[in-house]
Amino acid sequence: MPVRTILATIGLVLTATLALYLMIETRRVLTWMVIAVFFAVALYPLAAWVQRRMLGDRWRALATFLVFLVVFLGLGGLVTAFAFPLVQEGTRFAGQLPDLIAEARAGQGPVGRLLERTNALQWVQDNQDRIDTFVNGLTAPAAGVLRSVATGIAGAVTVFVLAYLMVLEGPKVVDGAISVFDPATGERIRRVGADCAKSVTGYLTGNLLISLICGVLTYVVLLVLGVPFAGLIALFVGLADLVPLVGATLGGAVAVLAGFLHSVTAGIVVLVFFVLYQQVENHLLQPVIFARTVKLNPLTVIIAILLGVELLGVLGALLAIPVASMVQVVLRDVWDHRRGRLKDEPTVGEERRPAVPAGGGGEGVPTPFPHRRADGSPTTPS
Repeated sequence: MPVRTILATIGLVLTATLALYLMIETRRVLTWMVIAVFFAVALYPLAAWVQRRMLGDRWRALATFLVFLVVFLGLGGLVTAFAFPLVQEGTRFAGQLPDLIAEARAGQGPVGRLLERTNALQWVQDNQDRIDTFVNGLTAPAAGVLRSVATGIAGAVTVFVLAYLMVLEGPKVVDGAISVFDPATGERIRRVGADCAKSVTGYLTGNLLISLICGVLTYVVLLVLGVPFAGLIALFVGLADLVPLVGATLGGAVAVLAGFLHSVTAGIVVLVFFVLYQQVENHLLQPVIFARTVKLNPLTVIIAILLGVELLGVLGALLAIPVASMVQVVLRDVWDHRRGRLKDEPTVGEERRPAVPAGGGGEGVPTPFPHRRADGSPTTPS
């Protein structure tokens, strides 16, 4: 074997190993970049529409800024809608906590009576030292939670900035990359890229529609049952439902807990509602809506979500459908460009013979290679 071939093989292996190592070490940044790309693809049509209809061709930067400002204010409004009620309830609970603890220790109040009936109060008193040790050991996990929160905030800001720059500078980057190829190939790449962008936009539109349906139905059920903070809980359920398959379950757990805190009857009704709704969403809403917006077969939708969850968890569930749609777009383009072309060799069996006799498949059966001679050489189509 030539030395050049050996060195080239070793170089390819080392390069692949180095690339894999870099991907593992920078997976957090790569994740942020992927999320930013999807947001940029989703917001680019809106920025282009604002520029075209309201400002003109010379005001792209201003149009992009206005679109992201509206998105930022919308996200800020959602955070505020969650923050104020949580702060108020947290302050109220903190003021009542000493009395609740005193009642629980005395076996009074709903918590105290529950602890007394289950003998949990006696167990707490007998294992007070262990409980104190466990509580003191929670300091390290709490610090880890704070670090995760800080990382999440930094990631959100990074994704927002990256998406803004991608929308603003994306056309220049795309034009520069496509100019490297010949005009025919460049036009093909541009067309496929536009179809992929439409699939991502369709996925986000369909996902928002499903979340809106889930949030509205949850609000109606909680409002009829008289559960407090029905609007806030429904908003949380709608946001959690953005995660396919498991989102409604995560949000429904909070709604069911709020229902049981209100009354046992309300909790049972909310639980039954979410069990039924989860089935309807997974087997009807998601396949049907995504089949119309993303142009994916319902079976493909479910398989893509399951594979995404298995590979990347929640992020995989979010990205599975648009990735599957883009793969479908690319495969369809490859098929369209190769369809009708003759193979380099006819299909042959193990003995290197044509799959059917040279004369064709018999009377009324077309030959599989109408443009080839009996010996397999191509002929000129009529």
